[in-house]
Amino acid sequence: MKIDIIAGARPNFMKIGPIIRQLKIYNEEHPENAFSYRLIHTGQHYDRNMSESFFEQLDIPEPDINLGAGSGTQAQQTAQIMIGYEDALKQWKPDLCIVVGDVTSTMACAIVAKKAHILVAHVEGGIRSGDLKMPEEINRMVTDSITDYFFTTSEEANKNLRATGHGADKIIYVGNTMIDSLLSHLSKLRKPDFFSEQVGQEKYIVLTLHRPSNVDEPEKLVSLLDTIHQSIGEYKVVFPMHPRTRKVFESTGRSYENFIITTPMPYLEFMYTVKHASGVITDSGGLTEETSILNIPCITLRDSTERPETIHLGTNELIKDVEALEGFIEKMIQGKWKNAQTIPYWDGKTAERIVDALVKMDK
Repeated sequence: MKIDIIAGARPNFMKIGPIIRQLKIYNEEHPENAFSYRLIHTGQHYDRNMSESFFEQLDIPEPDINLGAGSGTQAQQTAQIMIGYEDALKQWKPDLCIVVGDVTSTMACAIVAKKAHILVAHVEGGIRSGDLKMPEEINRMVTDSITDYFFTTSEEANKNLRATGHGADKIIYVGNTMIDSLLSHLSKLRKPDFFSEQVGQEKYIVLTLHRPSNVDEPEKLVSLLDTIHQSIGEYKVVFPMHPRTRKVFESTGRSYENFIITTPMPYLEFMYTVKHASGVITDSGGLTEETSILNIPCITLRDSTERPETIHLGTNELIKDVEALEGFIEKMIQGKWKNAQTIPYWDGKTAERIVDALVKMDK
């Protein structure tokens, strides 16, 4: 079987790394039935700390092709990725295109593959937030509407797919490859350069914000940051600031004494910071998965989540109203948070199950 594996943005890299490693292991053990595969980087994320360093730290090989899509509007980026991938298919046509997650690259490459009569497998298929204001939700819905095989992370995702008419033979419940990456790299985490001098032995929480609903309006961003600053007491806030957020933040002219603002961190440094934090405040979906496995208290600043298992079984709490935030931060820093429970198949062996499924498809 010939396979294309698509990666475009930071969250994708943690998800493809374990799959590629497991394919290598399988090929070494079964040279007579080895898979042929290409790794295609769409170039959707082009900042080094949001792209290249992840390939290095997660032991992902250099991409066979970089489409170089770069920045632009949603439509511009989608178009550049589709044009680039269509050209790539002229060089080598796979039997299967594996897309991961819910970014623009996921949807764009899935569409191109299907129009070229190539089967599509969606890693993390079936998750839904129900919020059509999120670009990621549109990407999920479009991708899943044309996907042939779904590698799912939860029973909730399975239910969503069954409800939209997808057959049980196409839904393969495997777990979460992002957790494979996390568990395999725990012993390799690195203390960031700024940590000893700026954090030291002090207690801190980690803050990440990038969603338009939280950061695009200066008044909303200031309201969130003011509330956090007023609620943390003597705690520090380590804030790796997304480029989108920084642009708006700098326009406000605000500063916060206890905030340590950094650029986006490489994976190993960022997860070190999360692992040693007293808690996390975020609007990221993937980070709620990692905090649940690490048993780190997590507050998600959103109206909905596509990962309800992180609330029911993990350490995540969804906060829709900024007025409720202070009480949850107080609970977090007082150590009165719920503990994580076991989440099925989030055990570090998801990539093995995916490759096992690929072997069965190839027969």
